[in-house]
This record gives sequence, structure tokens and C-alpha cells, in this order.
Amino acid sequence: MKYFAMLGKWHVHAEEYANQLNGVPGCKVKKVWDPDEATAKAWAEQLGCEAATVEDILSDPEIEGVVVCNATNEHTDLILRACRADKAVFTEKVLALTNEEAEKIRAAVIENHTRFAISFPHFSEPGTQFALETARAGKLGKLNYARVRKAHNGATGNWLPPHFYDPIACGGGAMIDLGAHPMYLLCALLGEPKSVQSTFTHVTGKTVEDNAVSILSFDGGAIGVSETGFVSSHYPFTIELGGVDGSLLMRNQEVEYCCAETGNEWKKAESLPERVDSPLVQWAKAEKPEEISKDFDIDVAVRLTRVMVEAYQNPKD
Repeated sequence: MKYFAMLGKWHVHAEEYANQLNGVPGCKVKKVWDPDEATAKAWAEQLGCEAATVEDILSDPEIEGVVVCNATNEHTDLILRACRADKAVFTEKVLALTNEEAEKIRAAVIENHTRFAISFPHFSEPGTQFALETARAGKLGKLNYARVRKAHNGATGNWLPPHFYDPIACGGGAMIDLGAHPMYLLCALLGEPKSVQSTFTHVTGKTVEDNAVSILSFDGGAIGVSETGFVSSHYPFTIELGGVDGSLLMRNQEVEYCCAETGNEWKKAESLPERVDSPLVQWAKAEKPEEISKDFDIDVAVRLTRVMVEAYQNPKD
């Protein structure tokens, strides 16, 4: 049996991750921690495990890895401590709020040979895989435009917890949280941007932005558009790609594309790749860092922090 621990229930996906781990054959959540003892105790009872301190978790030789789901501004301390305790680390995005903290984590991961993964779940989905594979294979020619939109109604529907609007804990609002998905996909498609410019607005009057767009410029003239928000209902997860030889549109994992392969006519992609294990499941099953996809390794985690830091430099409103 492979034992894991949950560090924090702050993030909305914490319960989901714990349940996923317990659903992986041969894996079990042994201990949970949260800075609020009552929360930790109730969560432990729900999972049938033990509430513990961070020190107890990191010193437990049976615990192979930890899942970090505490407040984003507290990631760095916990991840560094876990690396030094020789624990595998899975973390919610974003990795850290500053480039300096992200680089400290990278150094610790490398120095301690830590099995690391970050939660970039869209890489596992069939439609997203098809879009990435089509672009990477050059079927659309050189990409010059990519747009990714990921939005929900967490603010207008009042279902996001209040601490998701805390600028200190989160480092921002919709863009640094939900907008991380468009950002990491744009970087996977186009590489490291040379500049990022953002427009943030406040539809519901929250302290942080709840509606956001960032424009990314890349070497060679390509433009990436990252769109997100907590104020849109029923909006499909969307990827649009434009290249010199073709284009592609994905909505909620359904793909249409047009290029030489389709006879230069718009056609629905009938055969999509099979869904692969999520980053969390890959991480839990792995024995070595090399067994985890590079799409969510420490280097891309650090890159996302760099992009987010620039996205929050003097945004327009």
C-alpha cells in the first residue's frame, strides 16, 4: 500500500483529490492536516484516516507523498519542507506567487530528487490532447494565434468560498486561479511569452478581479489570448488555434479542424485520443519523477509563475 497525506483543505479541489487518491488501487490517504484543527478532524473522520500535524506527517516513514492544497501564499514553506523530508509533492496551481519562491522550490525539487507534479488537468483530456498533438505535429503550419477560455459563475453564483477573493492568500483573482488553465495551455502551444498585458475588471465588486483577459506576445509574431472569469454561466471550455496552414476549434472536448489533412474543409475530429490519467493519478502511481509527464513537471510550474507575475504587472481595468 502507498500512503499519502493531504496538506490543507483550503482549495476547492482538496476533497476531490483525497477521494481520487483513495480510488487509485494500492493508494490511501493516511493523514490530513489543516491549520484549522476542527476542519482537519472532520475531514479525517470523513475519510476514515487520522488528523495530524505537519511535523507528524513529514516524519512518518510510511507516507510517500503529500498533496498541497493550502492557501497559495503558503505553498512555498510546505513544499520546501516536504522536499527536504524526502516526500513526493503534488501541488495545486499556481506553484508560488513570486519568481523567487518558485525558483527556491525548483532548486529543492532538483536537489532532493523529488517526485513532483502540479495540477494541470486539461492535459489529460481527449480534445485538448488532440489540439496539442495536431499543433505540435505541424498540421496547422506555424501557429500565429491561440485563444483559450476557461470561465465559470463562481462569483455570480455565490459558490466559490470567500477566501478565493483574498488578494493576500490568492495573489489575485480569476486570472491567477481559473486563468492558470488557459495560461499553461498557451505556453504549451507557443512557448515562453516575451510579454503579457492584462485587462482585469470587477463585475461583482470583489476586491480581486472576477473577469479577465491577458494578451501574450511570442517571438515570431504569435499572439495568445487567455480569457477567464468567475461571472460566466454555461460558457464552454474553448481552444482556438490559427496557423498558416490550418485552424482548429475545440469546445468542451469536441474538435473541428481544417487543414490539408481534412482536404482543407472543416471536419469534426471523429477519433480522439483516449483520456489519460490525471496529473494526480500519474503522480500517485509513479515510482520515479521520470514516469510523470513533462507537461506538469517543475519547469512548467515555474514557467506559469513567471507568466502570472507579468500578467499582474500594471493590469488595465
